[in-house]
Amino acid sequence: MKYILVSGGVISGIGKGVIASSTGLLLRTHGLRVTSIKIDPYLNIDAGTLSPLDHGEVFVLDDGGEVDLDLGNYERFLNITLTRDNNITTGKIYKGVIERERKGDYLGKTVQVVPHITDAIQEWVERVARVPVDDSGEEPDVCIIELGGTVGDIESAPFIEAMRQFQFRVGHENFCLIHVSLIPIVGSVGEQKTKPTQSSVRDLRGLGLSPDLIACRSSKPLDPDVKAKIAMFCHVHADNVMAVPDCNSVYHVPLLLHKQGLLNVLEKRLGVSPRLNPASARFFEQWKQLTNRHDRLHDSVRICIVGKYTHLKDSYISVTKSLEHASLASNRKLIIDWVEASDLEGETLKTEPIKYHDAWKLLVGASGILVPGGFGERGTEGMIAAAKWARENKVPYLGICLGMQIAVIEYARHVCGLAGAHSGELSKDTPHEVVIFMPEISKTHMGGTMRLGSRATHFTESSVGSITRRLYGNADVIHERHRHRYEVNPKYVKQLEEAGLSFIGHDDKGERMIILELKDHPFFVGTQYHPEYKTRPLVPTPVFLGFILASAGLLNEYLESADSPSADRKTLGRYPSVAEDIGSFGNLTLNDADNAAIGGGAK
Repeated sequence: MKYILVSGGVISGIGKGVIASSTGLLLRTHGLRVTSIKIDPYLNIDAGTLSPLDHGEVFVLDDGGEVDLDLGNYERFLNITLTRDNNITTGKIYKGVIERERKGDYLGKTVQVVPHITDAIQEWVERVARVPVDDSGEEPDVCIIELGGTVGDIESAPFIEAMRQFQFRVGHENFCLIHVSLIPIVGSVGEQKTKPTQSSVRDLRGLGLSPDLIACRSSKPLDPDVKAKIAMFCHVHADNVMAVPDCNSVYHVPLLLHKQGLLNVLEKRLGVSPRLNPASARFFEQWKQLTNRHDRLHDSVRICIVGKYTHLKDSYISVTKSLEHASLASNRKLIIDWVEASDLEGETLKTEPIKYHDAWKLLVGASGILVPGGFGERGTEGMIAAAKWARENKVPYLGICLGMQIAVIEYARHVCGLAGAHSGELSKDTPHEVVIFMPEISKTHMGGTMRLGSRATHFTESSVGSITRRLYGNADVIHERHRHRYEVNPKYVKQLEEAGLSFIGHDDKGERMIILELKDHPFFVGTQYHPEYKTRPLVPTPVFLGFILASAGLLNEYLESADSPSADRKTLGRYPSVAEDIGSFGNLTLNDADNAAIGGGAK
């Protein structure tokens, strides 16, 4: 087993996750099996109770783990399926050690940070690194460990010390350190400064870790003399200083690192041999085609996201990535207009009329409207107004989790005539509680108590011919990831369906409404699950693909072509689609032989 540690210096949020994911992707293009671990030094057990505005999106895994958004990057780039154990937090480590102390595992000893906490960290990493994460069922060859935060943070100290010990535990030939640092540009002349990076590396070396590679983040390409200076003062070879300037997209980062010889450096440093095969080469070619497509597209599709946390775009990172992947597959350049839901409400018209009119201008000018998940009452009346506009004006609408519940509330009020209809989460005094708290969910504990993880959704018999089911290849059962406490009230389902709202997907028992669709509408779909959690750059999730195609006016063409012989299939727009590059219109997965050759695919 080979280990690659990715640390960060100078500032947080510098792009460690993207560089770690890009490194793993390049290793996969050489036929190696790769897994990832993210270390978050906060005391929370998991990310489930963190505010999206504080820490970005909470990503949900198949096993129900609520984890850092970087694990979403790993799954998307590496096409793997991780578990909650792939996200280590200080809370998890201390909880485990304290529980062992209470059981008497350390009987007679003073339990300390060193060695007990540091040993627990190392044991966790070694155990999780060997767990298969793809369909091959085989142990990974390489584990990439991202250390969250910044070198020098107090809360990171136990993890730094654990990694210092770990390099000797696994052997120098099995451990490599990539340090990501910022090269700021100061002054009107645009001079690139290396002192912050020098200081960061000096701090790291003082803690017992010496970087093998330095990835330099900057707003423009690294000057040759700056690169030489970093190599000299940071004790690394010049070839091991990688420039990572701002790119057109994150999909360009693997190509940027490949061009600078990252794979050659890693293979030499770790002594790994590539398993080159046609499937690996083809996968890399497809990735390059994806980046070329990203830069060449001209025909655009404009999507309005009406959300509660739009001030921090990372709150919806999986949603935006899903839109990107679907847009690329549809040969459309994605334009996202962000609308804070509360800006659409009548109260904003009274207090800030300009903001109100600007928000509505963006909404009515969009080709498609998306209402993502969220919690709490703020902004929900604005979301309801957006859903009403989309329904009445035949604008494609996608509601996810809360967005589906919003569609139900809007339909109950304005079509079924249930005045004051609302969700039990949002209004305690509503006369028509069309969305209710799920009975099995705890009302006293918040962490890890929602309906979480991969769950089966069964399409109803009446769903045959529906848009959503056709997008899923007319499957009978699908598995998607959930994260919610509230559900559509079964008491109102019959009344809603008689008024024209179709619930075409149910849970295992047929009691919970999981997918809704409105007939006689170009695309009006709501899902209780979060389809964005399973998107891949080369494999957009079906619901998002349908939404983008409908917003671009291509959905009917796509659905007709999906069932046609390959010779009759049409291109989606100005250039051949990603699907055609792979050789299967609408089915963007690699074939079984290719999947096995490159180490399996996502479960």
